[in-house]
Amino acid sequence: MAAMSDVEIWKPLLVLIALYALIFRGFKGRAFVLCLGLTLLISDSLVVPALKSAVGRMRPKQAQSVRMVELAKARPKFLTLFKQPRIRFSDVSDRRKSGPSFPSGHVTDNVVIAVCCLVFFRRWGWLYLIVAAVIGYSRVYLGAHWPSDVVATAFMAAGEALLILALLEFLWRKVGERCWPAMLARHPRLLGVAEVSNLLPARSRVENLRHP
Repeated sequence: MAAMSDVEIWKPLLVLIALYALIFRGFKGRAFVLCLGLTLLISDSLVVPALKSAVGRMRPKQAQSVRMVELAKARPKFLTLFKQPRIRFSDVSDRRKSGPSFPSGHVTDNVVIAVCCLVFFRRWGWLYLIVAAVIGYSRVYLGAHWPSDVVATAFMAAGEALLILALLEFLWRKVGERCWPAMLARHPRLLGVAEVSNLLPARSRVENLRHP
């Protein structure tokens, strides 16, 4: 659970996946990385800090004594998976080490990623929902958040992601009409839709079936 919550362990893998999408997945891959990056930027720099400051809810480890799992130090970070973690109970010193409990930044980021994966890659994008669920559970397991924090954050993050993606789709059409009409004609939608040239053969087949 501690390893699942530590983004430093998984950062090299996430960077490789992003590079793969940018290089090998064409327009859809680049649009996915762009939309995901902007959504995470807005969420992490505006939405989450504002809500944490407004709500100001204490974390479990700040309000009571809870079990905590601390990973051993290692470089590179993924080597900590092969070392014994330290298990202890929170004390007074932990009350000043972390910010407010709601919303969870970890849950927000991973639900945003899951929503973007679903929008762009419907066939397998739902698999990331499993990752988001495990990370959400890990935040409760580690005493970092209350269960209600995780559930409420998941709904908040999903709504936020859908709203931002809808806004980006709107901006793509409006700005594309003025600045990139040729690209807009080839990619009329930003969110997870194939190129027009790839859709034409399928439409032609439908027309042939209707008018043999």
